Amino acid sequence: MNQDDTSSTATSQGAEDRAADSVVSSEDLSVVDPLGDGDRLSADQAKKNYAKVGSARPTTLLYTYGPGAVIDLPHFTIMPAGLDDWEHIWRRRDSAPVTVHAPRLLETVQLMLGHQVGELRRFPWQPTRPGRRREGDDLGVPARVFPQWLRCTGCDLLAPVGRFVDGYSNTHPFRPDQAVFEHRNCPGRVRRRSGSRSTGSVGQKQRMRRSPCVPARYLLACPIGHLDEFPYDWWVHEGAHCTKAPNPELEMRDTSLRGATAIISCRACGSTRPMAQAQGEEGRSRLPRCRGRHPHLGGFDPEGCQAEPRVMLVGASNLWFAATQSIIDMPRLDPAARERDQVAVLRRTLGEDRETVGDNLDLVRMLLKRGDAEAARLAWLPDSELTHLLELLSRPTETEDERLRRREQWDPVDLLVPEWNYLEEEPLGERHEDPDSRLVVSPRSLGQVPRGISRVLAVDRLRKVNAILGFTRIDDFDRVDDTVARLVPLVRGGRPAWVPATEDLGEGIFLQLDEEAVAAWERRVLASPLWFAHRQAHRRNVERRFSETARAIQPDERFVPPRYWLLHTFAHALIRQMAMSSGYGAASISERVYAWTATDSRPAAAGVLLTTTASDSDGTLGGLVSLSEPERLSEVVSAALMGMMRCSSDPVCARRVPQDPEDFLHGAACHCCTMVSETSCERANRFLDRRFVVPLPGEHSVGGKAQRSAELAFFEDVRRV
Repeated sequence: MNQDDTSSTATSQGAEDRAADSVVSSEDLSVVDPLGDGDRLSADQAKKNYAKVGSARPTTLLYTYGPGAVIDLPHFTIMPAGLDDWEHIWRRRDSAPVTVHAPRLLETVQLMLGHQVGELRRFPWQPTRPGRRREGDDLGVPARVFPQWLRCTGCDLLAPVGRFVDGYSNTHPFRPDQAVFEHRNCPGRVRRRSGSRSTGSVGQKQRMRRSPCVPARYLLACPIGHLDEFPYDWWVHEGAHCTKAPNPELEMRDTSLRGATAIISCRACGSTRPMAQAQGEEGRSRLPRCRGRHPHLGGFDPEGCQAEPRVMLVGASNLWFAATQSIIDMPRLDPAARERDQVAVLRRTLGEDRETVGDNLDLVRMLLKRGDAEAARLAWLPDSELTHLLELLSRPTETEDERLRRREQWDPVDLLVPEWNYLEEEPLGERHEDPDSRLVVSPRSLGQVPRGISRVLAVDRLRKVNAILGFTRIDDFDRVDDTVARLVPLVRGGRPAWVPATEDLGEGIFLQLDEEAVAAWERRVLASPLWFAHRQAHRRNVERRFSETARAIQPDERFVPPRYWLLHTFAHALIRQMAMSSGYGAASISERVYAWTATDSRPAAAGVLLTTTASDSDGTLGGLVSLSEPERLSEVVSAALMGMMRCSSDPVCARRVPQDPEDFLHGAACHCCTMVSETSCERANRFLDRRFVVPLPGEHSVGGKAQRSAELAFFEDVRRV
């Protein structure tokens, strides 16, 4: 397995039994140790079960199936464990964990999670070994079997995973997809005849077999982020105990002919209850209280939970939403920021030796030279600068209250401002390379690009770094305003010492619009009836879709300015057109929009960076940068704008205006003309309107009043080069 693939492993069944018993309190926690459990069990097995059950790319584990998510394997489902259990994997290895250098992103992570976060780490991967033997292999990300209630496909038996331990098989070292739980001695599905229950054909001898088991698909989740098994025994007996047996056998029968639901039955007392009664608003009142369980951490919330749980399916798309932050690594122009980076390197390098070395510059330089490349560069600083850094290192750090106050005032745009400031600077030379960030930019002449584009840069090489902070359930992170309560932690104590991160290498093109032209156009749009209609639709959208548990907010605070609509729609047009000429698919090209008005703390911005990245060390092939040449770029931009003039859904698309009670966040835009895949769009295809970019023919009506669509276009004269 190469470095781009991260091995995901499930615990053996011995660990599963201990995990099921250990979550009775938040203090009694189990450690996921797949290899150790496998070694202990191998002596009792004819064939050794391997611990590896699947693989996933780091980006998949970051955005789709991170800690706390449910991964659907061919025969059962698993949940990646919290970061506490990852430490057991690191301790098995001789080398230290591989870290990702991104000071600006680390600062943001520390702001959100606390200053105890010391580093960004890559995901652990299973090392490649020569030959076919896999004994002694190390692992990647540890995982738990979840949910732990399984249903036999042969007889519909519904039971915890411990019932099927002796039927677990994962004996092929190169086929983890064949790992399966089987019900040994399964009698087959029960037949019903004249009110009686019998097994198999009438008059025939009962035949036992091995039947595969699948996860029971119902779960309990609450808006605070807790997740638990559905209490099938409690449910079928309506909160009581079975009157016929202390541990009755349960049964789950599908009722596909009567809707997408199931019926739970008790084989001992005959009680039955459909799962349909647990779903919907009315069904919530029939469910037990939330127990505050975090299965990825192997325990319960010590403070309990008062939120109302609801039934969710294993494959529900709102079961897990990653809370991530990402940056394009660029040099810092702010002297104070560069100074903070140097102090961070000094703190990391000196570590516990800080008190020992004191102000002895010779000892400090000796330790710096033994450190990494960044530390070695600090060793050559003049005495005055190094002494100043030591003084800054000795100053008291920010208090927790100060951090929390700063976090309340934090704006996601703050991550983009340093990038915009650097891209605004003219490169030093025809091809300028920064040794720290490895960013390479080259200026380009404008050629015959449409009026309004003031600057073009070719980004020959860039590095994008992404980190996960936690996750939410039921509501997406951008629908949540009470992040302290809603962000589910990745470690048991809630204060991680590190977080997983990925880095991607690639290329891009940066286009900047003329600020005076954008400001004049923006004033015209702000006074238009169309903008009023978009703002009202956004208010309705927030009021209807915002998390019911979050505190009240002002919808207009989350509404992006007109220039964002302009640049966002323009970026989509370029993505669709560049996919025709660059050699990359449209889903491989992503946008980074810099669009905000001026404030006291930052200047106005109006630009877009289109990038394509790959997780391997080679990066990408240069197809996007080749389009930045003046002649080719003029053709691409003109063709993109011309393509937006017409849509196969016109005139319906061109005249679309949100009217009460509609709450969609786009205007003249659809999948035929403007929208792209969600891997390319940073706003999930919201805030798009072709009328703000090109002069569409005809009129649109707002509140019964007609307005010419061409009056709102930024690029007024669109023609093919």
